[in-house]
Amino acid sequence: MLKLIRNIETFAPEPMGLTDLLVAGGRIVHLGASLGQLSIPGLEIIDGRGLFAFPGFIDGHVHILGGGGEGGFATRTPELMLSDVIQGGVTSLVGCLGTDGITRTLASLIAKARGLEEEGISTWVFSGSYGIPVVTVTGGIESDLLLIDKILGVGEVAVSDHRSSQPTHEALCHLVAETRRGGMLSGKAGLVNFHLGDGPRGLAPLWRILQDTEIPASQMLPTHINRNPLLLAEGVAYALAGGLIDLTSSAPPPEAGSSQIPAAQALKKILDEGVPLERVTMTSDGQGSLPEYDAAGRFSGMGVGKVRSLFDAFRDAVRVEGIPLPTALLPFTANPARILKLRGKGHLAMGQDADLVLVDRGTLELHTVIAKGRTLMSAGELKARGTFERASEVR
Repeated sequence: MLKLIRNIETFAPEPMGLTDLLVAGGRIVHLGASLGQLSIPGLEIIDGRGLFAFPGFIDGHVHILGGGGEGGFATRTPELMLSDVIQGGVTSLVGCLGTDGITRTLASLIAKARGLEEEGISTWVFSGSYGIPVVTVTGGIESDLLLIDKILGVGEVAVSDHRSSQPTHEALCHLVAETRRGGMLSGKAGLVNFHLGDGPRGLAPLWRILQDTEIPASQMLPTHINRNPLLLAEGVAYALAGGLIDLTSSAPPPEAGSSQIPAAQALKKILDEGVPLERVTMTSDGQGSLPEYDAAGRFSGMGVGKVRSLFDAFRDAVRVEGIPLPTALLPFTANPARILKLRGKGHLAMGQDADLVLVDRGTLELHTVIAKGRTLMSAGELKARGTFERASEVR
């Protein structure tokens, strides 16, 4: 997997100008001035003219086993397929359970994550699901983090939502403290990914944890902050006070009765309010269920979140909202790599994993996806598919 990308404008995510980028052994071994003419057996040369190079996107919240189920067995969403990941420009992801932590288990979640890794991308998972007490693999949160390489933290735990287990303040404090200790002992992120619903309490449970304990805000990542205007406004205040926030790119269509703010638009508002961008991430909620309602508020159907919505949100952030390209890249690359402590990810630099995406400089359309040095998409054409995907089924 020797690759030389010549003369490409590179954002690492900081702008680096025109570079040559050499990949060997799944890592970046040169990023900088032209290497001139190289004669190496098996070397693949990619002409980077007319393209940008970015770090591979990191999606920190994906229901890789499927999600949903709140409307009965027939509303369980399907498992994630590799093609959806590639078409989102995603080279690393974190899998999680959702409402259903009974028929979908952590053992299955880890197995699915390992399967996706065998197919070509980098994967991790969160322990637990919506409810508290948290169901674990080993019998404890700390031991899950210490003994299972794939587990980074706990999530998504639901608060301010009628589907949550309505945990007490003390239970939430204990959960975050135990997850933090497990992270400290294992050298992992040890954070809790909190699902925020439409409930009027909003971020109050997290504010209270910060007020009543010594636990730092870095141990909690509330997601779906762009669910509605009130929650977004509270999320801005929370981030200005030092908290982390996560936006969701998958959304039901506007006619489905959703009040969710488009992710790119929400990102622009957050920036306009002066929130330091290093506190913001964006995830897809891929394969999560997207309930749809009619004008009378009655359930009318079910959509499915898509990992590929993540790249669409990035493109809209730049082309529609006018966010500078290096700035817009941070919530998809460097920020999640730092917050989740994913070593070798989120940056283009010598010695980093060779996870990168090439996009058209004019349209910002996805052109090429390379994960751990392997080409998964080239010139817009899929070069890899999941084990059970046929070419005719991939759209």
